[in-house]
Amino acid sequence: MNFKPERSINQPIKLASKLNVQLVVKREDEIHPIISGNKYRKLKYNLEEAKTRGFKTLLTFGGAFSNHIAAVAEVGKQFGFKTIGVIRGEELVYKIDENPTLKFAQQSGMYFKFVTRKVYRTKTSEKFIDGLKAEFGDVYLIPEGGTNALAVKGCEEILTEQDKNFDYICCAVGTGGTLSGLINCSKPGQQILGFPALKGDFLKEDIGKFVHKKNWQLVTDYHFGGYAKINQALISFINEFKKNYQIPLDPIYTGKMMFGVFELIENGYFPHGSKILAIHTGGLQGIEGMNIKLKAKGLPLIN
Repeated sequence: MNFKPERSINQPIKLASKLNVQLVVKREDEIHPIISGNKYRKLKYNLEEAKTRGFKTLLTFGGAFSNHIAAVAEVGKQFGFKTIGVIRGEELVYKIDENPTLKFAQQSGMYFKFVTRKVYRTKTSEKFIDGLKAEFGDVYLIPEGGTNALAVKGCEEILTEQDKNFDYICCAVGTGGTLSGLINCSKPGQQILGFPALKGDFLKEDIGKFVHKKNWQLVTDYHFGGYAKINQALISFINEFKKNYQIPLDPIYTGKMMFGVFELIENGYFPHGSKILAIHTGGLQGIEGMNIKLKAKGLPLIN
């Protein structure tokens, strides 16, 4: 699996001089329009493994506006795999045409299996997995969000030699795979800050399965109420950020992370002269779906 360019550019952000820190964004979102950012990294070695072992079908899991579902559907289309998505929320079976993510995935050839939220919570159980294999046959299983050891291996390639002089590496966190990869490939003296997009302490345990270094922490103050939750302040920040720096942010992950980074900078969290690298993990396909929700609530849209 190889897209050009595989390596992303680093884009400096001009801050007020009084803040006395440097901020740079690693534009992983520009790797590919759909299979972008951490989705490219997580799927790279999983696809190689699936091909090596002779699998013809990829099966994975996700919600209504999942970046991962869209990315798996696209890699299936491009690399000749059949794809199956186990989707949280059986009511969505009647709303595919109203949902830009699911509509895109279906048009890319993905077959859906819709399950209730209660059933979805058992997605990692042996009974549920055995049932899927009985129904669909020989499939290559990719976890929700794509995180497994091969995904972490892919994410270990995000940081390059040019990034060795940064003091802080900041990244949004969903399932923890991307942050794990960043921790593993970090240099001595670097601190890795993860900004979870959802509530809960389970991430520390999940990340701990893949890493052995201690140079990381989770900044848990910027989930905005939980996964896929958003307010007017975050919308305004995302729109202003795009206007000022020509960098689009998604409202689920990168928008919240960057909001947190800016607030920490303003509050003097980072020592004088710190060099900060913020990882743009993609996810921009989710903006269209979020705007549907915002419009229904009478809130401003994301530009």
